[in-house]
Amino acid sequence: MKAISVLGSTGSIGTQTLEIVEDFPDQFRVVALSAGRNLSLLVAQIQRHRPEVVALADPALLAELKDRLMALPADTRPEPLPQLVGGPEGLDVVASWDAADLVVTGIVGCAGLLPTLAAIRAGKDLAVANKETLIAAGPVVLPELKKSGSRLLPADSEHSAIFQCLQGTPWSDTARLSTGVPTPGLRRIQLTASGGAFRDWSAADLEKATVADATSHPNWSMGKKITVDSASLMNKGLEVIEAHYLFGLDYDHIEIVIHPQSIIHSMVELADSSVLAQLGWPDMKLPILYCMSWPSRLETPWRRLDLTEVGQLSFRAPDPAKYPCMDLAYAAGRAGGTMPAVLNAANEEAVAQFLEEKIHFLDIPKMIEGACEQHKPDLAANPCLDDVLAVDQWARQAVREQVNRGTTRISSASMAA
Repeated sequence: MKAISVLGSTGSIGTQTLEIVEDFPDQFRVVALSAGRNLSLLVAQIQRHRPEVVALADPALLAELKDRLMALPADTRPEPLPQLVGGPEGLDVVASWDAADLVVTGIVGCAGLLPTLAAIRAGKDLAVANKETLIAAGPVVLPELKKSGSRLLPADSEHSAIFQCLQGTPWSDTARLSTGVPTPGLRRIQLTASGGAFRDWSAADLEKATVADATSHPNWSMGKKITVDSASLMNKGLEVIEAHYLFGLDYDHIEIVIHPQSIIHSMVELADSSVLAQLGWPDMKLPILYCMSWPSRLETPWRRLDLTEVGQLSFRAPDPAKYPCMDLAYAAGRAGGTMPAVLNAANEEAVAQFLEEKIHFLDIPKMIEGACEQHKPDLAANPCLDDVLAVDQWARQAVREQVNRGTTRISSASMAA
């Protein structure tokens, strides 16, 4: 039985991970959980899974959590109570918990970086749904992986698809490590994108986009931040950078393809021009399960894919005028060093400002581009962890300052220029 630690247990990835544990009680058990502020759900998870340790990002909530656990009826209260820890140090405890065989990282944004590094340094294998870890700190994370021998198993659908396709090649020993070492014979990666909430909108119509529009995904059920990233295609730009670090290809050989049905989750082209693809319904449980069960595959009762029900699979190239964040991501990836960390942090802050309705959807790429331009003279080509953390905070502040100065809406004409 595999022991699982879950970082971000009350979020989308965390709750789906725990559902999988419940579906396969003979395969997995939970030994550690971390969460943010949703204490009601966390208490229910503790009752159900009885972890050995629980961490809260905000240590000020520890007393309330303990009181809630102590107030449970005796027949439903876990005995003994889990060890309760808080703050960044507490997250590191959960990430490196000795009994854990696999750490599932579902903390959104750059906040997941430090506990992910703690897990790697403890020699843990990781199921990584937090793409920002590699995007912001790839030059820091990859050497740590090589030093510890930990494996990164991609838990997002696109990189899981690539990872699964590479398992079927003669070079799967290289592919299964996913530490930026190029897989022999891998020529090209094609990351598929649904096109997000605005895939059927014209660039001109984006002037009318609202928060409600941007957070309504046609295919996937996800959190608000990642749904906005899907609408801007920044999620796919970030995934290009992640694929570069995971699979070792340069940016000229990693492409984005709009695939509205979200059935093909990504494709790889091999040296002989063969193309391998992984298909499935748009359901995050499948890539999460593969990470948890790897190298085995478990039989599931889940809905089987019926291509006659799908009817057709269509593809088109993304429109740079409609998705300027895509080109910003490629540029940041090619610049390397600390620039992807600036891109990621600026995007996180710009999306937060948009969700609070302080800026328009079309201001998001402007905020990001402004931060990246400001950072160019200070780019560190070979950053250490402190460099990454410093530019992360700097970029967020740079976006806030732009917002405070007032923004000028990007017109569809200037986007197309």
